[in-house]
Amino acid sequence: MKQLATAQTVSTAHPSAFFARWADMATWPEWNADTAWVRLDGPFVQGATGVLKPKGGPKVPFTVEVLVPGREFTDVSRLLGARLTFRHLVERTAEGTTLVRVDVTLAGPLAPLWNAILGKDIRATLQQDLDRLAAVAESKAEARA
Repeated sequence: MKQLATAQTVSTAHPSAFFARWADMATWPEWNADTAWVRLDGPFVQGATGVLKPKGGPKVPFTVEVLVPGREFTDVSRLLGARLTFRHLVERTAEGTTLVRVDVTLAGPLAPLWNAILGKDIRATLQQDLDRLAAVAESKAEARA
């Protein structure tokens, strides 16, 4: 398995605000600069499947492999000869903030090829996307307050 990138941020938004954004996949392009659209085939639950369309790339099927509300959301995209995994973790800190971390890995016999194709862009945008997600989560939480 190849670690492609890691991003982390601290937010004032509650973990549930992040899960609300992740569950509302149609809005992902608001904070994920590389995503044209995302469709989930049913409710946001472990085992759910969907399709993601990166800007300038082909549609990619994915599965919600792990879903622990308030703690972890892991999705796996099936690429030819490889699996691209985004593991999203949230944790409430003692200070009352939320620590959010995203780890991206590639595994499979064609992982080196996919790393050459996707790795640089993922590394370049992951932190920016997470920062935008935190801003959206915080603004949505403030709007509800």
